[in-house]
Amino acid sequence: MNVLILGANGFIGSHLSEAILAQTDWQIHAMDLAQDKIETCLQHPRFHFVSGDITKQKDWIRERIQHCDVILPLVAVATPALYVQDPLRVFELDFEANLEIVRQCAEYKKHVIFPSTSEVYGMCPDTEFDEENSNLVTGPINKERWIYSTSKQLLDRVIYAYGKHKGLSYTLFRPFNWYGPRLDNVFNPKPGGSRVLTQFIGNILRGENINLVNGGSQQRCFTYVGDGVDALLRIIKNKNDSARNKIFNIGNPSENISIRKLAETLISLITQSYPNYAERAKSVQLVDIDAQQYYGEGYQDVSLRVPLVRHANEQLGWTPQVSMETGLRATLDFYLN
Repeated sequence: MNVLILGANGFIGSHLSEAILAQTDWQIHAMDLAQDKIETCLQHPRFHFVSGDITKQKDWIRERIQHCDVILPLVAVATPALYVQDPLRVFELDFEANLEIVRQCAEYKKHVIFPSTSEVYGMCPDTEFDEENSNLVTGPINKERWIYSTSKQLLDRVIYAYGKHKGLSYTLFRPFNWYGPRLDNVFNPKPGGSRVLTQFIGNILRGENINLVNGGSQQRCFTYVGDGVDALLRIIKNKNDSARNKIFNIGNPSENISIRKLAETLISLITQSYPNYAERAKSVQLVDIDAQQYYGEGYQDVSLRVPLVRHANEQLGWTPQVSMETGLRATLDFYLN
């Protein structure tokens, strides 16, 4: 099998590339702007990497789509602060650039595995989000935070329509707060410059207080990247056509904790298990901050986001295996050791 991964140097792309090389005999054709996260893959004979921009290297991408069996367009802006700061960039990359790739997959009859997002559910009132039945609820237009969610949702709908009316073979997967080594740069000091887990680790490393937007009462289901990649490998294998034209939540409903609890857990783990950073961790205070003050105008938050994962279990045989403590320790080992 030939697999095309666009955005191979990203968080998901790098872990997926390593897993494919370690567990299968598939060929990987890959593109990204940088290569620091995939250094262990670059010399592998089944890893064919090109440094490039998906918005510019269009001829290469078209040729690779024709050559490959499965296409994973993983390039996206996925940092919440940027949804408010640069919404047009989010739309242009997450929707427009990827739409062109989806159309080529339909043209050449290739299977596209597209990263949707848990954010498409928005402020859905359901206690569990069901891929096939939950309503997708977002806020007013002046809350620019929703441009990421709606860009992804619209492409979900376009892909579904291509599947129903043009015969496109696809799978949509919705990651719920995947985390692990190589998530973001913890040394980026800019507030909101990375996702919440790496933001907090960076705060602790720098001896800074941790800002909890709206008190940190929001709850999220954190999912270790190894579990997520296991689901992706099952989707790519598509045993008995189990993933074709399906939508899957990929999350860990058993690890539903508040953002405040996440911060407290990180401080506790570092204090107890990482002596070189224990004093810094002990000095960190949790500070409540208003969302508008932290992100600026245009932000709106969600209090709860719990995935129903029955479909992934029944169709793929997948269930999350890694506990929050185990996953956090692996993540902290990467960044602190």
